[in-house]
Amino acid sequence: MKKFLNDFKAFIMTGNVLLLAVAFILGGATKAVVDSFVKNIVQPIIGAIVGKPTFANVLKIGKGRISYGAFITDVINLVIIGLVLFLIVKAYEKYQKNKPADAPSDEVVLLTEIRDALRTR
Repeated sequence: MKKFLNDFKAFIMTGNVLLLAVAFILGGATKAVVDSFVKNIVQPIIGAIVGKPTFANVLKIGKGRISYGAFITDVINLVIIGLVLFLIVKAYEKYQKNKPADAPSDEVVLLTEIRDALRTR
């Protein structure tokens, strides 16, 4: 049992699992921020421009209710969220493109000096 726990601990502590966990948590937080942005900023702006930003249309068939208005609202939200995420990714790509290059590490500098010294011999 102790070997199993040690193996499990080694698996959990690998970089890929930790990065996946961090990405999952950040993804949830990002979703909350984007949802809030759409609900509290974008939809009211659209509502001010074109009227009511949500649809409450319902089709009743016997005792069943088909809320196609809610579906239309969700599709519109999906398009808006996709657009917002697209703009975030484009801004990040632009930032990465203009980001200054990192200075080489001490090991790389030392190896470069050794290489250059061996070439001059």
